Amino acid sequence: MKSIEISTEYIALGQFLKLADCVSTGGHAKIFLQETKVLVNGEPENRRGRKLVPGDIIQVDGCGEFQVRRS
Repeated sequence: MKSIEISTEYIALGQFLKLADCVSTGGHAKIFLQETKVLVNGEPENRRGRKLVPGDIIQVDGCGEFQVRRS
C-alpha cells in the first residue's frame, strides 16, 4: 500500500488521483472514474469531488491501493 501525504484537512478524489499518478489531468479524472472501479474505504465511489481525509484507504483498479496521510 502506497501513502499519499497531504498538508490540508482533506483532498478531493480527482486531485488525489493526480497525486497518485493514476491520471494526468483533472479532466481525465472525470472520465477515469466513469470507466474504472474505485473503492474508498471499501465502498464504490465515482464522484471526483469526494473529500478524502487522512486514514482513508483508496483502491484503484490497475493503479494500486493507497492511504491518505497527513504530512
